[in-house]
Amino acid sequence: MSPPARPKGEHQDAEREGAPANPAGAPLEGRIIAAHGRHYVVEFPDGSIRHCFPRGKKAGATVGDRVRVAPQGRDEGAIDTILPRANLLFRSDETRAKQFAANVDQLLIVVAVEPTFSDDLAGRALAGAWSAGIEPVVILNKVDLAAGLEDARARLASVQALGVPVIEVSAHDAAAVRARLAPRLAGRTTLLLGQSGMGKSTLLNALVPDADAATREHSTALDMGRHTTTSTRLYHLPAPGGDLIDSPGFQAFGLQHLSGEDILRGFPEFTPHIEHCRFYNCTHRHEPGCGVVAALQAGSIDAGRYALYRRILEESEAAQQRY
Repeated sequence: MSPPARPKGEHQDAEREGAPANPAGAPLEGRIIAAHGRHYVVEFPDGSIRHCFPRGKKAGATVGDRVRVAPQGRDEGAIDTILPRANLLFRSDETRAKQFAANVDQLLIVVAVEPTFSDDLAGRALAGAWSAGIEPVVILNKVDLAAGLEDARARLASVQALGVPVIEVSAHDAAAVRARLAPRLAGRTTLLLGQSGMGKSTLLNALVPDADAATREHSTALDMGRHTTTSTRLYHLPAPGGDLIDSPGFQAFGLQHLSGEDILRGFPEFTPHIEHCRFYNCTHRHEPGCGVVAALQAGSIDAGRYALYRRILEESEAAQQRY
């Protein structure tokens, strides 16, 4: 078992098999690079890996987490501690919560010319990223499909107006994908996210040429056999480097765990208008003298974005009432 793909020229020690030398059995600190249920692959600074499980019924770790591990045998371990996170991106609805990744610098939201992407899901991913302090970037894939390209661009205009980069690619042109995205990914941990059918796997394979091999390694380490779309993995990118976390495609993106303040962070275009609200605890829906509603009526805030804000806020309020 070798570690996942990493930039050429990196120290050969990082390619060794087995666990780091640790004769005294002292706790080790590493980063989770693959996860499926309660099975984790943890990578250590020397490039070695261990197959790890949380102690007892503990859970909550995710890819990107830095963890403290108690070694067990040659290549296994128990996760004792999840070290403090810079952020955590996850979704939640009435029935469950799903963690995407932790300690992320940047979110690549993949949409496509075909099939038609969901404005609601893309908007929720943006709100989730901003609420967690993660920089979002939108990737418009399949731009070789000319018939629907202008419509897709028009639907993303309100996103671009917020200052979010929209990068157009055709994932089948691997060289062009790497040329456009590699400089943006270098030196950062990036989460690749998108609803099913947007071509995310093709995009991943363009960015990480040996992703299939790394996926097989991770699946074996997690005792899953073949590749599964229900797991999350971190890949080390070829030079100029960086780390890319791939997550399963999604068809829902609930944000019911967010508070009202968290939700507002997901709509940064509201910020300059909030200072004009008459009431400090304004929810920006029905209160008189609301600066956000006034900006909406004046056309300074996109109506679709405002409608999404209200949906997310109402879902969060309903969840609080249930619990």
